[in-house]
Amino acid sequence: MKTRAVRIYGENDLRLEDFELPEIKDDEILARIVSNSICMSTYKAVVQGGRHKRVPEDVAENPTITGHEFAGEIVKVGKKWQDQFEPGEKFAVQPALNYKGSPYAPGYSYKYFGGNTEYTIIPQEVMELGYLLKYEGDGFYEASLSEPMSCIVGGYHAVYHTENNNYIHKMGIVEGGKVALLGAAGPMGLGAIDYALHADRKPSVVVVTDINQDRLDRAASLFTQAEAEKEGVELHFVNTSEMEDVPAELKALVGGDGYDDVFVYAPVKQLVEQGDQILGQDGCMNFFAGPTDKEFSAEVNFYNVHYSPTHIMGSTGGNDDDMRESLKLSAAGRLNPATMVTHVGGLDSAANTIQKLPEIPGGKKLIYTEVDMELTALEDFAKKGEDDSRYAKLAEIIADHSGLWSAEAENYLLENFTN
Repeated sequence: MKTRAVRIYGENDLRLEDFELPEIKDDEILARIVSNSICMSTYKAVVQGGRHKRVPEDVAENPTITGHEFAGEIVKVGKKWQDQFEPGEKFAVQPALNYKGSPYAPGYSYKYFGGNTEYTIIPQEVMELGYLLKYEGDGFYEASLSEPMSCIVGGYHAVYHTENNNYIHKMGIVEGGKVALLGAAGPMGLGAIDYALHADRKPSVVVVTDINQDRLDRAASLFTQAEAEKEGVELHFVNTSEMEDVPAELKALVGGDGYDDVFVYAPVKQLVEQGDQILGQDGCMNFFAGPTDKEFSAEVNFYNVHYSPTHIMGSTGGNDDDMRESLKLSAAGRLNPATMVTHVGGLDSAANTIQKLPEIPGGKKLIYTEVDMELTALEDFAKKGEDDSRYAKLAEIIADHSGLWSAEAENYLLENFTN
């Protein structure tokens, strides 16, 4: 059968094209992709082409499908997996396969397996690993965003604390402790706030910092102090741009003793150093942001590392359990990944979106693969509605959901914009 996909041929060479998919083998699954959210990692792969560790060197002759934050519906199941999966089931995929030590992953490495396509063939290693994950929620976009949310979940699980005189690491944030999210008014930071408020293990205080007041105001409108209080969490949004002594003022905000858990959501030297300086006794800092500079470094107080003792670590990505947790919480309505979404577009806008991603403001860019539509900011649907009643209706739905994307908006889009 034919599909349409955005494929990479080399450095900065993306092409939207139709091509033939082969018949699936007995150990494969054919699926329809509905949504794929664009990740900065895809941009990095496109810039590097065959030099990227996940992109095959012969990509010019064997182009690969882009996109790894995708969700869809199973169409046909090979004989090997018919006792586990059936047509019509919704799914997401944990893309960090690491199958037998290989760096290959969907969205980078496979000719027929990725997210920016109408149809895809899921290879046997995904099912063998248990990484084809069923989804019971309403919106496909939530399942797409379970991948970035799983990275956030993994970050919360990866921090650790110790017991005096015992060589024991207790994994996860301190329950009832104090959490600082630095540089966290962007899309991943919003997800981190959401998880802090609604996961099973909660802190007592969350302090969110940024230097962009517009981003902070949006975050504060999405996660109100009243909502946080209902969850038993004291929530603060702080603009540090005009503070004379950021570490001192952030510590004073929580009584002066420092924070149990600190997450750094932007690869900025000053943020890393501030995070280190606000750690309390046995505090742990997770450098979550991935720098592109291989020489990126910052000063750390090793006196505190030795005597306090503070811990510094980093995490990247999440595992399949983190993704399952994200899917479960989203399906139950406890997490709302829509807070991360600021733009929606069709498959015809995916290539341009990937290549210009660093220049496009806002949060997550969500692509619907069966749709042709210019990438559009949610706030711009009303303006487009002046010339097209479909956009006007979408603007109404978005407004009814406090300016956020929703399953209702998704359903209307799929019913009225699908090719």
